[in-house]
Amino acid sequence: MEQNHITVQQLCQTIDLIHTCIDDYPYVYDLVNDYYYISPDAAKRFAMSSHSFHDVVENLRAFVYPSDFEALQKDLAEVLSGVKDTHNMQYRMMNTDGEPIWINCRGHLVTENGKPSYMVGCINEIGKRQKADNISGLLGESSLRSYLEEFSPFFPSGYLLRLGIDDFKGINEKLGVEYGDHILKKTAECISSCLYPGQQLYRLVADEFMILDFLGDGLEHAINLYKNVRTTIDQFVESNHYEAVFTISGGVLENSSLDDFSFSDIMKLSEYALNEAKRRGKNQCYSFVLEDYEQYLKRRHLKQIIRQAVCNNYEGFQAYFQPLFHADSHTLYGAETLMRFYTPEYGMVSPGDFIPILEETGLIIPLGRWILHQALFACKHIQQWIPDFQINVNVSYIQIMKSNIISEIVSAAEQYEIHPSRVVIEITESGKLESDVHFSKIWDKLKSNGIRLALDDFGTGYSNFHYLNDLQPDVIKIDRSFTAKAMVNEYEYNLLSLMSGLVHDLKLKICIEGIETEEEHNRMLDLKPDYSQGFYYGRPCPLIDFIEQFVKMSS
Repeated sequence: MEQNHITVQQLCQTIDLIHTCIDDYPYVYDLVNDYYYISPDAAKRFAMSSHSFHDVVENLRAFVYPSDFEALQKDLAEVLSGVKDTHNMQYRMMNTDGEPIWINCRGHLVTENGKPSYMVGCINEIGKRQKADNISGLLGESSLRSYLEEFSPFFPSGYLLRLGIDDFKGINEKLGVEYGDHILKKTAECISSCLYPGQQLYRLVADEFMILDFLGDGLEHAINLYKNVRTTIDQFVESNHYEAVFTISGGVLENSSLDDFSFSDIMKLSEYALNEAKRRGKNQCYSFVLEDYEQYLKRRHLKQIIRQAVCNNYEGFQAYFQPLFHADSHTLYGAETLMRFYTPEYGMVSPGDFIPILEETGLIIPLGRWILHQALFACKHIQQWIPDFQINVNVSYIQIMKSNIISEIVSAAEQYEIHPSRVVIEITESGKLESDVHFSKIWDKLKSNGIRLALDDFGTGYSNFHYLNDLQPDVIKIDRSFTAKAMVNEYEYNLLSLMSGLVHDLKLKICIEGIETEEEHNRMLDLKPDYSQGFYYGRPCPLIDFIEQFVKMSS
């Protein structure tokens, strides 16, 4: 059936008239002259050299995602041959940065004298975030972008407050997605009720919202607004009969703290501020501080460096050894193996900085295996001077729970021909020790293989004396922080004395760490510990230095 139609030239003129009024990209494909004309905005968004061109299929190849091109070519061939009169495909086109963008391309074929004449249609982005959110009733992230771009490159004085529901995933899992949508809507209402005239509220991804204040208000006003929102949320939870109990966190970004007013930078910094509030315990508000953010970037960079180091045969990591002495005779009997890490960028990195990263990423497992072999190699080497020399190796809770630590230790001891009793595994005291039955089973298996165990950092925040009975370690190591207080405070000293007596009554050994002066050494002897350790006796050092400074002097 013939169709009434307008000319291709008229369609191109129509596109020129309407393209500034719509977000999508209308186009016309002249099949007779192999000519393509699309909204001029498309050339600003996608990697096309021009918004009009001939040799259509080959030109499409330049900006259609390579793995999607064959399917598109096949579909267009069917339209050109008259097999079908509609085109409707979802595929990817490359943007000006070379990134793939999902689009939906629709077209309708117009015939003339029974032959295909042209196809008219529209391309719209299906991966683009919505401009508005029907659940919360708020404008969305793309609308926020458009609003902020009106003020670029500088913002009026004020602030941005990014809010996020804490543990929202739990609400969806427990009460269902529909109820979660209900909570989002009510949260939006609670936030809106706290706003002043002139403030803007937007719904971001998932459970997050953004308040814009360009009224000249400062940090104190932002904190008070957050507190009002939190109070209103608490009131809703109560009025909802605690069916869904949740809190809200906030991150404040003052406009005066911004050097870059780009949308991506604003979203990046505000996301950091909100995440920092959640990291610090949730249900609170964190105000962006540049120094904190720089530390965060440093830690993220350090994480990348550590990953590369592990992949590059543990480059930069070293095994250090700190001497262990019999307290009464001051004779060397062993060493604690300590991990050290050096980078050209940061120099010697503190264990307090890199150990948490290793545990967080799971890289503590391969590095723990590496340090174990370094330790047992050193032990075997030193035993040529001190035959009963023992080596202490720190093992992380992560290693215990997520690796085959028992077989690794036993096989390594066999490999280096070291009697298991000469290997002491140190576990840092933690609330996690009692939280998992699996831990106790592994602890028992290590002991059954003849490996000795030490409970490290005893006397810190999670101290529970029932560990001594339940876990029955061979050695209790008193943390330096406890030792330091006991050396200057009589009450703490008496407490440490009682602890030492209790440990000995249980037929266990006690090692007092952190002895740094002769005075501390003398006071420590009155406690009658079995072992002592600290800078007073020797600092951690590489194996070759350890042998020269301590081993050869003792043998």
